[in-house]
Amino acid sequence: MSPVFDCTTDQGRADAIPKAAAGVRDGRLVVLPTDTLYGVGADAFSPDAVRALLEAKGRGSDMPPPVLVADQRTIDGLATDVPAYARALVDTFWPGPLTIVLRAQPSLMWDLGDTGGTVALRMPDDPVALELLREVGPMAVSSANRTGHPASRTVVEAASQLGATVEFYLDGGPAPGGLASTIVDCTRDEPVVLRVGALSESDVLAVVERSRGDALEFNAAGSTHAEPDGLDTVEAPGLSEPSDTGTSTSSEQRETTDDD
Repeated sequence: MSPVFDCTTDQGRADAIPKAAAGVRDGRLVVLPTDTLYGVGADAFSPDAVRALLEAKGRGSDMPPPVLVADQRTIDGLATDVPAYARALVDTFWPGPLTIVLRAQPSLMWDLGDTGGTVALRMPDDPVALELLREVGPMAVSSANRTGHPASRTVVEAASQLGATVEFYLDGGPAPGGLASTIVDCTRDEPVVLRVGALSESDVLAVVERSRGDALEFNAAGSTHAEPDGLDTVEAPGLSEPSDTGTSTSSEQRETTDDD
């Protein structure tokens, strides 16, 4: 029986996090709480660990897991050509139930599955998850259930489905959210909501429109020293045309996934 750690207290987390972090670095799987549902996670940079995660769920490489991070600044190390509206969404909803799909940095040595050159990123609003992520770095995390079965809101529900395929179970109490995260494809000039979850489509689009209004106001105010496309990383929408290599395939996969 895999150990279950009580992470509902500071003392319990202090005991659990170092042990779970060491296990993740060694290629093991861990079940962890998030602000939506329980997830099962692995080192995002260990292909063997990611394969073990997919096998534990009964899933193939055609359904790649998203990656959880502990800090917004991690985005630029994992993704490229990040549009300004995506940054506005992150500023508004992270940490929280928003997953954004971006084009992955091509130099990264990882294998998340058939991503079509993209990566889905989220920063969860949960102290246990964030503490573990700070210890080990980005983690591939999928919902803690067998594919086709109900998502887990407690560590017991996760253990009943995943059993000994997971090395460590971190019990943070019942997950507060009944809905998974909302997934937004940010690989194009216009955002596409792939899955509506805890955030509504109107919530997402309101932030996008507000960010573009702010960019227009900034431009009207006049910044005579800036190049026209210098706003791309500040306030204006992404200006470069996204590559279509695999983007539609990846989007379809992420739209149907039950990932957190």
